[in-house]
Amino acid sequence: MALDDGHVTAVPGLSRTAQLKALGNGVVPPQAVAALRLLLSRSEPPAWGRAAA
Repeated sequence: MALDDGHVTAVPGLSRTAQLKALGNGVVPPQAVAALRLLLSRSEPPAWGRAAA
């Protein structure tokens, strides 16, 4: 998931079930970056940011 070793497993008092839940609910950071870049590349600037024609 591109996280540092022990990011979830080194948390004191976190059960195995809680560790799996935390990882299962997480977004893989490189996938989030790729999705945002794709969405932003398709968006148009707001009307107030465009030059007058």
